[in-house]
Order: sequence, then structure tokens, then C-alpha cells
Amino acid sequence: MRAIETNSLTKRYDTTTAVDAVDLSISQGTVYGFLGPNGAGKTTTMRMLTGLTVPTSGSASVAGASITDRDRLRPHIGYLPEEPPLYEQVTAYEQLEYVAGLRDLPHNETQSRIDDLLTRLDLSPSDASTRIADYSKGMRQKVAYVQAILHDPDVVFLDEPTSGLDPRAARTIRELIRELTDSGTTVFLSTHILPVVEEVADTIGILYGGELVAEDSPEQLTKRAETGEARTLEEVFLEITSTDPAEQHSPEAVDG
Repeated sequence: MRAIETNSLTKRYDTTTAVDAVDLSISQGTVYGFLGPNGAGKTTTMRMLTGLTVPTSGSASVAGASITDRDRLRPHIGYLPEEPPLYEQVTAYEQLEYVAGLRDLPHNETQSRIDDLLTRLDLSPSDASTRIADYSKGMRQKVAYVQAILHDPDVVFLDEPTSGLDPRAARTIRELIRELTDSGTTVFLSTHILPVVEEVADTIGILYGGELVAEDSPEQLTKRAETGEARTLEEVFLEITSTDPAEQHSPEAVDG
């Protein structure tokens, strides 16, 4: 069983096609880096895969659950959106304990996990007892990350997980992502910070105009098919998503 499987997954809004017949087959325990320029359809894809948006056509399953069956899907996934859903008038502890209660997680084990993750992310007990309204963007991001992985889901969707974080915290997130996959969790990672994807992703998919235009390992994507000349992932990304046809590299050639 694949962790994520889609078949011609499509979302249209009136006359606009946001996601166009996307086919994905993602193995368990891997990091899938999902790239694309603003407006490419990345967030719409993630919202469909997490059951928050209903596809126009096509189908998909995550951890064996259909994305249209939210009750079955929900226990298997974690989701960190770009704008995390946090209650500003509560503390980090209260926020995370509330989420744990919604998921019927055992109190003692969950409290220990909360303390461990907050410590790893340099949020002290004093910080965690402060109202979220008084947090910086980086502190909010840390709490939201813990919230997404607290229940040890099979698949975690992360949208810009290092946004607002200092270099030390960003490195910790990268380490935690690798620890997740080592334990069998699948991570679906969307970010504009290409070095993060290049460092942690096993496979990268590039979405452009709602279509999956390239998909391969970071190593293969950063080689010229014709010459074998290595390039940066940024150069490949810019070439594939260029609006100038003369600058574009065909997906087939990029995929090698």
C-alpha cells in the first residue's frame, strides 16, 4: 500500500483549473518535496489530500483512506498549513492539550511528548505557559508543528514548516522530519526554501499551472540529461517553471 495515491486528481473553480489530473504514488516512510511557483495549485492539492477540499474529479487515498471519507482519513494525517489554526487567547500547553483531547490521546504519554517536542524546539515551560497572542511568528510555527505531529500520524502534510524560524529551529525541524520518516511516517513537504527540500526530500514533484511537470529524486533533477552536468535545484526549478518557452526544459529531459 502506498502512503499517498492519486488518480487524475482535479480541482476546478468555474472556468479555472487549479489542479489538473495529478497522478502521485508516494511510498511510506519517505519525504516528498512538493514545489511550484505561487498559484501553481500546491495548497489546493494539499487541501484535497487532507479532506478539506472536495475534488472536482479523480480520486485519491492517504494511508489507505479515501480523501472523501474524512472520518476515516482524519486519524491518519497531520497538517501544518501556511496559516496555522491556533487560538490566540490560550497558552501553548492549553492549545496542545486541547488538540490531544480532541484526538482522545492518553494524557500522561501525550504530556511527555508535548514537553519533549517543545524542548527540542527551544520553547521553555515559561514560553509554553504564555498566551499565543504574545508569540512571535516563529514561536507560533513551533507550536503548530507540534500540533501537526502530536498524534504520531501516518502521513504529515507540511506547508512552509520553517517559515519564521531562526536557523537553529529550522535545522531542528529538518532533523525532526528525518526522524519521522525513520519511524515510518510519510512527509509531504511544500516550501519555497529549496535548500530544505534538497536536503531532506527523497523525491521531488514540481507543479506548474496545476500540472505535475517533473518528478524525480533531487539528484536526478539537478543533472542535465544531455551532458550530466550538475546544477542547483533552484536553476532546475526556474527553468521548468519559466514562462518563456525558449528557457524551458522539457519535463521528460529533466526527469532523465
